[in-house]
Amino acid sequence: MNSQSAEVLQIKHENYTDTFRKEILEGLGSTPKKLHSKYFYDKTGDALFQQIMAMPEYYLTDCELDIFKNKTQELAETILLNDAPFDLIELGAGDAMKSSYLLKHLVDKGIDFNYMPIDISGNILSELNQKLNNEIPELEIITLKGEYFDMLDKATSISQRRKVVLFLGGNIGNMDVEESHHFCRELRRKLNPGDILIIGFDLKKNPHTILNAYNDKAGITSSFNLNLLVRINRELEADFDVLNFQHYQTYDPVSGACKSYLVSLTEQNVHIGNEVFNFEENELIDMEISQKFSDHDIDQLAKDSKFHVLGEIRDSKNWFVDSVWQVV
Repeated sequence: MNSQSAEVLQIKHENYTDTFRKEILEGLGSTPKKLHSKYFYDKTGDALFQQIMAMPEYYLTDCELDIFKNKTQELAETILLNDAPFDLIELGAGDAMKSSYLLKHLVDKGIDFNYMPIDISGNILSELNQKLNNEIPELEIITLKGEYFDMLDKATSISQRRKVVLFLGGNIGNMDVEESHHFCRELRRKLNPGDILIIGFDLKKNPHTILNAYNDKAGITSSFNLNLLVRINRELEADFDVLNFQHYQTYDPVSGACKSYLVSLTEQNVHIGNEVFNFEENELIDMEISQKFSDHDIDQLAKDSKFHVLGEIRDSKNWFVDSVWQVV
């Protein structure tokens, strides 16, 4: 690496750290206090989330894996509406465990496409790139590290091909209802007529099934949430005492909102640089929402964001759906 490349990387790192600091300070300064779940994913967070996805209680992975593993041809047919080459862009790609079935199918069929995984975690993208190079060496991969919309703009600047966007894992549920509508409208604005979006929705079901998925007895989800405090300590020189916070999970089966909190177990002050944040005993930090959807909710979201619903593919339990939308 030459000195100029090293300087560019340093600038990017400093910009990311500045944004991280700014959003953490804003979140802890708000009422109620809030932290962004997108920052869960440092190296430790990535490893903990892999453990979460392997938990028997965490049904989401198996449900969508059922679709990608056993209904691969059906998925491919939704993409191959014409013979034009395309870019397959995955938002929040992670380890691509599910999408790799589709990738291999398309490669085996000799389809002309590029795979563009987007993720905020450079660590997971590096591991993904190595994994796919070993498993599907013929696959053309362009990794994009950063925020979804910034990287979509970059993908568009790199290639003029039509776009097929994957937004899997029920990640749309990591936004509240208003945020999800804004997100889909913005996504629609960045795509062109004929482009396709395959978006995963976790459906409303037995409330106990949902709550158990986010409140596992082994405490992995708790560790996942608390790890963000550890990350803030490390990267922003804070002094959170993780033992003074406890994970708390709720699910409202009427609204479909499944929410994670951290509870302050005592009155305490937390320092981040020169900033001081006071916590009352039992005060909450809003950590994450995992919204669940009805069929009506999904139709309304597509209609509101000006997408046309081409179809849907459901898992064998009818617990999860990958809805196929097109820009018209």
